[in-house]
Amino acid sequence: MSRDDDEEERPGAGGGIDPGPELAAVFDDLETLLKNGDVIAALTSRGINASIALLAADALRAYLADRKADAAEDFATVAEEIRGRLAASAEGSGTDAGSQGEPSRSNGRR
Repeated sequence: MSRDDDEEERPGAGGGIDPGPELAAVFDDLETLLKNGDVIAALTSRGINASIALLAADALRAYLADRKADAAEDFATVAEEIRGRLAASAEGSGTDAGSQGEPSRSNGRR
């Protein structure tokens, strides 16, 4: 296989497709869904915090947009928040297991 053949098989290599607009639309839809009151209620009943899910989506959006430092910071915050909630539920306190409070963000974006 020649180098030219290799470039043709990899999307984005050598000016291939740009998935940016499609990815942006998917993330916009996901954000809208995660802000829907009925969805928030359904997730909360399962112990899933919609605010943390939104932050995780923001982190993935940043990573896919090549904003790796923002992505790393947001993913770290998501992991910290989830670990904290797991620890709290393991202690039997049950605090904040499904709360919709905003996760703390150290990057100042929310």
